[in-house]
Amino acid sequence: MQIDLSSKESSEIYHLLTQTIVPRPIAWILTENKAGAGEPFNLAPFSFFNAMASAPPTLVVSIGKKPTGEEKDTRVNLAEGELCVVHIPQVTHMQAVSDSSKTLEYGDSELKHSQMDHCDFEGFALPRLADCPIAFGCKVAKVVEWGPAPQALILLQISHAFIDDEICTQDDKGRTRVDAKKLNPLARLGANEYAELGDILTLARPD
Repeated sequence: MQIDLSSKESSEIYHLLTQTIVPRPIAWILTENKAGAGEPFNLAPFSFFNAMASAPPTLVVSIGKKPTGEEKDTRVNLAEGELCVVHIPQVTHMQAVSDSSKTLEYGDSELKHSQMDHCDFEGFALPRLADCPIAFGCKVAKVVEWGPAPQALILLQISHAFIDDEICTQDDKGRTRVDAKKLNPLARLGANEYAELGDILTLARPD
């Protein structure tokens, strides 16, 4: 099948990309709402997301708009406060991740609707989700507006990281090694589909 994307609507292209670029990691992002806006924190999942660089440690997330054309709350909060906490959800969080994707009025917290508790993130200004084994404290480094909508490509520089001791060890070089099976990350497919890890394959890199 050959597909000419120039003849397709953006919704059709989105449907195609989300079914073919799989599996995708999920960034479950906590941001702080504006003062006096209701609940203090917002929580939302994004799967147009990945690591971008290690020096400096940087993540990238792509954030579109609400169906109404308004900016998503995460985007509004990052423009206002610049800080966020990016979590890697587990398979056990699937329902909560889905619940937190619902479009709510600004200030109506997804943490409450998804029944997720937060706790102090040592050394960082915002809290982290208490039940997530990985969290990255980040600050906006750069925003690139892309496309006619436009889509916001947001570079997030990591200053703090939390990794639950239950899922990691140290190797003989002192490096942290995360057990992917214990992490059990939730991944995104197309439409309403999600995925979990299957078999893990090991292959040494060539010299």
